[in-house]
Amino acid sequence: MESEGVLLSLIHEHPMMPFNDLRRGDCCRRFESQSDGYYCKTCDFFVHKKCREEISQLINHPSHPDHTLWLRYKSCSRCDLCGITNDNLSYVCKMCDFDLDLHCAKYPPPDVIDNFETHHHKLTLVKQLTRFDCSAKCGKIDVGFPYTCCECDIDVAFHVFCVWHPSAELSYSPEVNHPSHSLHPLKLLTGDPPEYSDGRCRLCRRKIDRKFYHCSSCNFTLDLPCVLNPPPQSLLDLKVHDHELTLLPRLDSFTCNACGLKGDRSPYACFHCGFMIHQDCLRLPRIININRHHHRVSRTSVLGDGAMNSVCGVCRKKVDWTCGGFSCQRCLGYVVHSKCATREDVWNGEELEGVPEEEEEDIEPYMVIDENTIQHFSHKEHYLRRIHGNGIVYEENKRCSACTHPIGLQSFYGCMDCDFSLHQSCAEFPKRIRHVLHNDRLTLVTSKELDFFTCDACYRWSNGFMYIHETVKLDVLCGSISEPFVHPSHPQHPLYYIPTEFDGKCNGCDSSEKLLRCIEGDCGFVLGFKCATLPQVVKHRVDDHPLSLYYGEEEASGKYWCDICEKEINPKNWFYTCKDQQASLHIRCVRGDFSGLMPRSIVKWRGKSYEVMLNNSVTRPFCSYCLFIAKERPAFLKITVIVVSD
Repeated sequence: MESEGVLLSLIHEHPMMPFNDLRRGDCCRRFESQSDGYYCKTCDFFVHKKCREEISQLINHPSHPDHTLWLRYKSCSRCDLCGITNDNLSYVCKMCDFDLDLHCAKYPPPDVIDNFETHHHKLTLVKQLTRFDCSAKCGKIDVGFPYTCCECDIDVAFHVFCVWHPSAELSYSPEVNHPSHSLHPLKLLTGDPPEYSDGRCRLCRRKIDRKFYHCSSCNFTLDLPCVLNPPPQSLLDLKVHDHELTLLPRLDSFTCNACGLKGDRSPYACFHCGFMIHQDCLRLPRIININRHHHRVSRTSVLGDGAMNSVCGVCRKKVDWTCGGFSCQRCLGYVVHSKCATREDVWNGEELEGVPEEEEEDIEPYMVIDENTIQHFSHKEHYLRRIHGNGIVYEENKRCSACTHPIGLQSFYGCMDCDFSLHQSCAEFPKRIRHVLHNDRLTLVTSKELDFFTCDACYRWSNGFMYIHETVKLDVLCGSISEPFVHPSHPQHPLYYIPTEFDGKCNGCDSSEKLLRCIEGDCGFVLGFKCATLPQVVKHRVDDHPLSLYYGEEEASGKYWCDICEKEINPKNWFYTCKDQQASLHIRCVRGDFSGLMPRSIVKWRGKSYEVMLNNSVTRPFCSYCLFIAKERPAFLKITVIVVSD
């Protein structure tokens, strides 16, 4: 099993689970007569078990005898042998950029073929890149390995795929009797489906390919997988339903009892109690983790009247309590639609039935020493003492090591032996979280363990604390956002992250990236992660008092001008202003480009080391990158970057 996992990791970037569903493989572009394989739900990527067993990382192939070919995933390359573009698995020569898809690697075209329907002489494969006009019906001008005729006086050349097909591709019966359509035999058709059909398989609803079976008398169409490996006419699975289920292979509108959604064809039905279910819902997992809840959720056949007034924990729409779904055994009333729980941006694809639940781990970030003293996991060498903010005196000389913002007016923990500080709120961030932007748990990493990074939610540079899992990185402010999220700019309604159902722009900055939205009626309030994590109060030398974040005006009453750059401010967007609104400033002019970097820290960028310095001197330095004088920024946030070593 270990070697199998290693080989699968060479084939695909995500975990793949054993899967029993006959389909055209993303490995060899063929339907197999057996359906065992491996499937990635995230990418809808399927590999035949037989192909997986035959795949090697290195091969020597007769079409390219001079060099060894290497297996490559996500090649998005054009096979030099057959000319077909392959988006998944292929073999490549690192010496001369020769590409060979897995289909041609497994089933290489013969050196000589007889295809008298296309040409009256034998055709020979030319094993070198040649520019040619295909003499078949396609007539395309191309560069590749053509079949040519050595007997004709004129140049004749054909694409490989225009004149040759593996015999297995031609072995389908011209007519079949199918258990799902016993009235008439189904005939093999090639090309586009009839205009009167809906172009989809009657059983699985997938779009039919260029080859399919059809009954013109009944307008009944099946794709090749459903013909070669038909779904069972009846089944008994007590994990799905208590009684035997029967397949109804017809077009008929129904409501699936497992997910509560409408279906239009071929459900499994129980004649004993009227239960009906999509074929896809037969494979719903039993126990899973989702990224919006801290506990496991379990599938149930009926949510029950306890969920009568509940809404789905993902889409926030009302659930049908008479249907099935997922619920939390620990949190009363927390339910999720079956389709929402198994969305690829919510579930990581792992079935947890039979997998022991992890013991409750210590996610508390600190140990309490006394009423005002803690020992934080990021600073175990010294104790931290709580210092209460008074809401009046702005502390601009200290910065929080977690979020890198100035301490400001907030309460914080300060080290009694060194210059380490944490906002009280930042000190309470747990060591592990689940987050709406990622399907696996994220771990809190301190600034001692990393260089600067770009947050995947707000896209700001930071060298503070970070939540991370594999390649996903969130700064602690974005990582702390959970549902329901309440922001001072919109206190009347909570906000939720529902990315696939809504397009809009942030009310604060007009960005369309990573949006939280209000779901109450026609409210339409939208907020991006970047604006959601802006500090409410900042300090700048243009005013003696702290500046507050102003949430714009729906109906602009006049013009505003930034006191730093002296350019106009869009009053509908957010900006900073003083108490009496005598000063107004662009957010970027206040915050700068490097507000997430700690002053006096060293960052490495493009092979060089830089020291982050406050840009608060009378004589502003030159930028070592563009060689212009650094733009003016606020005293504690206007940061310029200078080279200290190469």
